[in-house]
Amino acid sequence: MNTRQSNLTNIRPEILGETIKENMSSDERFQNLVLRPIIKLQNDLLVEVFKNYIRKHKSIFHDFTLEKRMSYVENAIQRDMKLRNSMKGMIIGQFTVEEYQIYIENSSALNKRMMNLVKDRLLSQIQLFDKPELLTAV
Repeated sequence: MNTRQSNLTNIRPEILGETIKENMSSDERFQNLVLRPIIKLQNDLLVEVFKNYIRKHKSIFHDFTLEKRMSYVENAIQRDMKLRNSMKGMIIGQFTVEEYQIYIENSSALNKRMMNLVKDRLLSQIQLFDKPELLTAV
């Protein structure tokens, strides 16, 4: 195993409870073995990126109800291509060469899975985006 590959795989957190079953699709296997650990590893960065996104959009997010905030997160990730591509790059940049070769075979379906995981992770931490004082630069 080359140094880059071993370094990348060694720093990924272990996801407990994610079992790999023989009848899993290759996309689901890739999601559980590669995407989930990378997204967990990149969590703090993804949160900061979204805080910046809120700030750049004049913090209108803070005027919304919880339900509208959740919709805002979903819409931003699904419709804002600049944000979406930035987040995808943060995840794809953590792939090994072998994982990237698997990814490019079915990138469309894997991108959908990737963005759904990111969306779910951000929604589960929506309280981190609650207060404007958390968004100010230190």
